[in-house]
Amino acid sequence: MAELRPNVLPVGVNDWDRRLFDELIPLPDGTSYNAFLIKGSEKAALLDTVDPAKTTRLIENLLRAGAEKVDYVISHHAEQDHSGAIPDILMFYPDAKVVTNPRCKDMLIDHLGIEEEKFITVEDGETLTLGDKTLKFIYIPWVHWPETMATYLVEDKILFPCDFFGAHLASSGLFVEHEPTVYEAAKRYYAEIMMPFRSAIKKNLEKIADLEIDMIASSHGPIYNNPGFILDAYKDWVGDDVKNEAVVAYVSMHDSTRKMVEHFTGALIERGISVRQINLVNVDIGKLAVALVDAATIVIGSPTVLVGAHPLAAQAAILANALRPKARFATIIGSYGWGGRMVEQLTGMLSNLKAELIEPVLVKGCPGDEHFADLDDLAQEILARHQEEGIVD
Repeated sequence: MAELRPNVLPVGVNDWDRRLFDELIPLPDGTSYNAFLIKGSEKAALLDTVDPAKTTRLIENLLRAGAEKVDYVISHHAEQDHSGAIPDILMFYPDAKVVTNPRCKDMLIDHLGIEEEKFITVEDGETLTLGDKTLKFIYIPWVHWPETMATYLVEDKILFPCDFFGAHLASSGLFVEHEPTVYEAAKRYYAEIMMPFRSAIKKNLEKIADLEIDMIASSHGPIYNNPGFILDAYKDWVGDDVKNEAVVAYVSMHDSTRKMVEHFTGALIERGISVRQINLVNVDIGKLAVALVDAATIVIGSPTVLVGAHPLAAQAAILANALRPKARFATIIGSYGWGGRMVEQLTGMLSNLKAELIEPVLVKGCPGDEHFADLDDLAQEILARHQEEGIVD
């Protein structure tokens, strides 16, 4: 069996065929549930487990790794893709103790019914020796749940940060082999899961900044043997800078909104603004989430349905509001038949965004030349705002 370092073995499981996570997040490339066995000279520790559906595979991998005993099960995070197999592991290794922080302990009791006497709780910065290997525990709350922590293997300089830096990507290789592929998967993972907690992630990046890290082994995706690659990417994603980009997410029923979007997209491009035009019909929400990471401006295009926004446009607004990207500006374009409250509805759904709303452009019926001129003016206004913010020269 391959090793990260001597006596540090991967025992997790790839889930090649899973296509939806939490009944919400698309998984175009499957995922992995990474778990690691660390065999010290005196004790052995299992870092995280796997999704309950893959428990048998985890136990098989532990036996292949020569895990005759497991003294500690380190639980970094209570979500069941990491913790779900703990009850079965405790049955298989009845002398093992679950090591975690007090908040995670409470969650594991609530969600999995683990008995309280099975726990050892640790504080932020506390260490646990396995003999010739030392585990240091680091609290990293809100990455992406409040109880999350990481483990730093002191002698081997490996950081096990649970979901932090993860990527939903099933891979036959143990380590990152093609950085562009992993970058896209990791950015998607950040966009879908981590982006709402950008401020907390900034603080946690600072918290681990002084660690000497030779390797990062997250709970999903391949292992980073060039940790600077993913650390630099996260610093960029959580930073305050935005790019000279606009996301135009739209849906059209009778072509009026589509015609507006196509003209408006062209007007933005003519002014040097990059555009991600996304038709919300059957969209992969992960692609929309990724587009929101860097964009300076968000545009929602919608017709009016029963005096409100089209449900797909409303869903896009809800998603953006939940993910809380760092966009500076937002606006709305669209068409209506006789009236409605689409603008008020959509702006109300974007209340979490710290973005300035630029005056929308709405058209009654089919757009004409005067409406296209209004869209040109809106594109010019967005360019001016980008220039004022120093986003574009």
